[in-house]
Amino acid sequence: MSAVDLLIVGAGPAGMAAAVAARRHGLTVLVVDDQPAPGGQIWRGVETVAATPRGARLGASYRSGAERAAGFRACGATYEPGSQLWQIEPGFRAFLTRNGTARTVTAKAIVLATGAQERPAPFPGWTLPGVLTVGAAQILLKTADTVPVQPVWIAGSGPLPLLYMTQLLAAGGKIAGFLDTTPHGRMMAALPHLPGALSSLGDLVKGLAWTLALKRAGVPVIRHVTELVAEGEGRLQTLRYRTEDGRDGTVPAEVLLVHEGVVPSIHAPLALGCAVEWHARQLCYVPKLDAWGESSQPGIFVAGDGAGIGGVGAAELRGRLAGLRAAVTIGGLAAAEVEAEARPLHRSLARALALRPFLDVLFAPRAQVFAPPDATIVCRCEEVTAGDIRARAALGRPGPNQLKAFTRAGMGPCQGRQCGYTVMHLVAAAQQRPVGEVGFYRVRPPLKPVTLGELASLDETDPVS
Repeated sequence: MSAVDLLIVGAGPAGMAAAVAARRHGLTVLVVDDQPAPGGQIWRGVETVAATPRGARLGASYRSGAERAAGFRACGATYEPGSQLWQIEPGFRAFLTRNGTARTVTAKAIVLATGAQERPAPFPGWTLPGVLTVGAAQILLKTADTVPVQPVWIAGSGPLPLLYMTQLLAAGGKIAGFLDTTPHGRMMAALPHLPGALSSLGDLVKGLAWTLALKRAGVPVIRHVTELVAEGEGRLQTLRYRTEDGRDGTVPAEVLLVHEGVVPSIHAPLALGCAVEWHARQLCYVPKLDAWGESSQPGIFVAGDGAGIGGVGAAELRGRLAGLRAAVTIGGLAAAEVEAEARPLHRSLARALALRPFLDVLFAPRAQVFAPPDATIVCRCEEVTAGDIRARAALGRPGPNQLKAFTRAGMGPCQGRQCGYTVMHLVAAAQQRPVGEVGFYRVRPPLKPVTLGELASLDETDPVS
């Protein structure tokens, strides 16, 4: 068993910033991450890629991560890549696995910087080989410079599809078409939030530049798509779609990339008993946090997009604030000194988050994302369909945890990460009640699958409680 002042889970923008801030004030810091190198999803592989032609194609925002990673490496924090966190006990004692061996670490405080995940968007055929998320395709592009041989179809809404398409074109890829699922009228609905968003004018300009680049490249765009169906024998072969005005289309397809926004990774906060609240605009749960990112459980901080979707700038600022607060509660740093250092950070964070209301309204997922046809698999791990959930949800008023027992939805290796929100919406619709009142799955350890061999490798002085 080892002991540190601060344990940080995740080495993305927030985790690295928290480590640098905490180390600057003398705390002993351990950063664990399941990736092989720092950077998180946004800067994945940046240390080896930034200075290459691939890095140039991925853009200046991506390359800026190399400087952050270098600062993190130099800050003096202990860094353990390739580590899986699978349990945290009060006190705090964390159970980790690395290279097939499990061990425990005690810490006085913990920063959860586990980021976000793409919002699951089940539709008929989404489990076929050849159907991936845009985020998965971007990971392949960043880490392996992998570009699909055949032209790809991209379906979805939000900034990420626009960014990926420009990166793909720069890498020599081909795009068969973009099925834009943003509903009609969203721009008008978002306009009242535009004045606040102007404080992030640079990000708005980037989005406009991506759109213009796609137009110059002649990428076909089909707008206001409401329904998708992927078909094929053993793999994706055909894609069908329908638009708001009733137009139907059928096209041959070998690769389909989908994206309907991102949601915070909340499994670790839920497992620790941290209070969460329903975010009506982002249609997801977010942890209840104070201005420093501390949760309802003292000593547990949540930073980055895991605290609510805000983007890379907000993630770094949230990480720095969490690291500073930890220096006060653990290291005895004077509160007045930290307040002075944090004041400009709080102002910068407010500016970074000012863009979110505009984006949240503009790119809110369409209703069909949460209402797949009955035959559609919702829980991929246990192959439970939307019809199974609807039938059970109509019998009395069971919640997600009762439905987990009835149908096994959420019992697979992903522990509901791929089906939780869809199940919530299906239950809310069947029972005619607000989705925020339905609640999420009860999350229990282990947070990630653990083998018997890993359990057996725990030292005799570190028993599992």
